[in-house]
Amino acid sequence: MAEKVTADENITYHSFDVLIVGAGGAGMRAAIEAGTDLNVGVVSKLFPTRSHTGAAQGGMAAALANVEEDNWEWHTFDTVKGGDYLVDQDAAEILAKESVQAVIDLENMGLPFNRTPDGKIDQRRFGGHTRDHGKAPVRRSCYAADRTGHMILQTLYQNCVKLGINFFNEFYVLDLVMNDGKPAGVVAYELATGDIHVFQAKSIVFATGGFGKIYKTTSNAHTLTGDGVAIAFRRGIPLEDMEFYQFHPTGLAGLGILLSEAARGEGGILRNASGERFMERYAPTIKDLAPRDMVARAMANEVREGRGGGPNKDYVFLDLTHLEPAVIDAKLPDITEFARTYLGVEPYTEQIPVFPTAHYAMGGIPTNIKAEVLSDNDTVIPGLYAAGECACVSVHGANRLGTNSLLDINVFGKRAGQYSVEYAKTATQVPMPENAADDVIAMIAKVRKAKGKEKIAQLRKELQETMDKNAQVFRTEETLNEALEKVQELRKRYENISIQDQGKRFNTDLLEAIELGFLLDLAEVTVIACRERRESRGAHLREDYTERDDKKFMVHSMVYKQEKIEKNTGTNMRIGWKPVVVTNYQPMERKY
Repeated sequence: MAEKVTADENITYHSFDVLIVGAGGAGMRAAIEAGTDLNVGVVSKLFPTRSHTGAAQGGMAAALANVEEDNWEWHTFDTVKGGDYLVDQDAAEILAKESVQAVIDLENMGLPFNRTPDGKIDQRRFGGHTRDHGKAPVRRSCYAADRTGHMILQTLYQNCVKLGINFFNEFYVLDLVMNDGKPAGVVAYELATGDIHVFQAKSIVFATGGFGKIYKTTSNAHTLTGDGVAIAFRRGIPLEDMEFYQFHPTGLAGLGILLSEAARGEGGILRNASGERFMERYAPTIKDLAPRDMVARAMANEVREGRGGGPNKDYVFLDLTHLEPAVIDAKLPDITEFARTYLGVEPYTEQIPVFPTAHYAMGGIPTNIKAEVLSDNDTVIPGLYAAGECACVSVHGANRLGTNSLLDINVFGKRAGQYSVEYAKTATQVPMPENAADDVIAMIAKVRKAKGKEKIAQLRKELQETMDKNAQVFRTEETLNEALEKVQELRKRYENISIQDQGKRFNTDLLEAIELGFLLDLAEVTVIACRERRESRGAHLREDYTERDDKKFMVHSMVYKQEKIEKNTGTNMRIGWKPVVVTNYQPMERKY
């Protein structure tokens, strides 16, 4: 079906049944689901195959039991335990049950998975995935060498093209238009021309990805600035569990570039400066394949206690030297290339320097199991959906298991597509206010005309450095207050910026200035959520509250934006709490 287009005073209006914001794994999986019988538009800041799903390396979890005995209940348990019991268990059950179909869907779309000798999809081990409720590691990750995300992205895009889905590539969505509590559409800035476009739709799916760029050392690309999450927040939608940010254990030391957990799944070993396999002390059963939060903490601890390597003793080593070069080349081609290119290290014979890197947001826009966005603990916003890293259905809880993110985008991306179509079939268009684009036009004009003294790159650098220093793997009240003070100072200085490029075409200067505004919002929410959760759980380690506290904090945090200053946070943000859904697994101590 063709889209409806009208133009008026440099603003172009588009109309769709279903509009998807973001063309990564979750967005395109939703589009494939929706695109068969309705008029679907996909608006993306990047060309789809440049989305960050492409950077996922290790694999996608599914209890196929192709190589070893496995079932969805064990997978559910691992997900709940891995997330330190903050996982909504109804969502985790759906994730594990629908994982097998999600892999078969991709196989039918043409994804070239690695195969076993008898032609089945091969599976490998991954951190936190076990058989029999934690007794031993299990092979559950379906993979395409160490570029699984890249293959998923390419496969989904090819299938979107086949279905004739309307893509608006390099259109930067800057606002969500609400009318009477319902979404009417979004406003976007076209990067190639500088024109404004208003997209109206009956249902809208946000699949805009994460916000790793609030940190300096991150595996995330430059574009991951959390735009969708920040837009939702500015429009009064709360953000859930923002304190839980995952630090992937094996980033290339000093650079943050990701080395897949698949390296440890294939038998790689983490060692400290004296060559000791230190994970044996922290997780005696599954050692290097413990969940990511535990491995990242163990690594940071080894360095803090003086057992790190290198001239500054500030990293540990990933050792692949005992693996056959042929295995490394077949199963881990990309990451070995990274080690050679960026660090000049030969993985066949040398150990690779690694240290935790900011990797994945467990929190984000709150949704239920139908991917519907919530305006509080349980009120659904009709016609608004979210999936992937920008959403928090809470299948990841306080710590995501490796290979569950590629699964999440496929399971909940598909659900977002299904339910948004179901809604759009009977819904009528929410009227678009006349002045729908005014806020965006004013924001762009303000940035473009600004004549201040502050430089965007400098403010961003200071933000990322304070987050790395004060809100990374280890946190305390003191460091978090320092981070909050700094973010608020940067917010004041942000009012005094200027940009050099005044042009309209591909103005990256303008783009980065707007992105910085979103980053400041999200950094502040993250720090406040970290400060208010006075316990340690999963990826959130408070050195002043080292124990997990189920009495007080077996709840999700919800941060709301409001007009007035809240006394306990000292900002215009208020914190609420939301119960965790428990079905089969009662919280217990997390041992591996």
